[in-house]
Amino acid sequence: MIARLVGHLVGRDGNRAILDVRDVGYEVWGPARDVERWARAEEAVVVWVSTQVREDAITLFGFSTDADRVAFERLREVNGVGPKLALAALDTLGLDGLGKAIAGDDVTSLARIPGVGKKLAQRLALELKGKLVGTFEVADLPAAPPKRAPQDDQLDLALARLGYTRTEIVRAHKGLEAEGVPLDAPVAERLRASLRILSGG
Repeated sequence: MIARLVGHLVGRDGNRAILDVRDVGYEVWGPARDVERWARAEEAVVVWVSTQVREDAITLFGFSTDADRVAFERLREVNGVGPKLALAALDTLGLDGLGKAIAGDDVTSLARIPGVGKKLAQRLALELKGKLVGTFEVADLPAAPPKRAPQDDQLDLALARLGYTRTEIVRAHKGLEAEGVPLDAPVAERLRASLRILSGG
């Protein structure tokens, strides 16, 4: 299964995006806000993927953060929630708003999601209570950061905005150090090298 893609957006239409990954175009469906963010990005973007398999199709749903991907899959576990409605939930409320509405049994806010009536809103609040938390972390990656350069805060911020976790950012720094990339190299150069390291290139 495809879990993550790193590439450039080359086409979009609403929730549909075409992501170019090393000259291969992947069709990815995502929240409109994420698709818009990928379109504005000048560097390669990280897309966390939920691969949905049916008898007649394999569909990729992509998100800017792994937490959003987890939320999408939790939403899909609720009876009556299809992929389009799950995307609409994240588009309408965002992960924070969705979590707050569920935690507070805010049926009115949940019913603002297109396609969600009062009964489904009540079901969402009941079945998703306490489930929209946690992201995937690689347990065996080093926890201690390597030597830090003054501009590393900018590098870390750029990687975080692209959806990378703290553990992955630490791995990028280790990779830069192992490859001998100078600590005083321009941030853009270090970012390109970090993306290559994290994508396995």
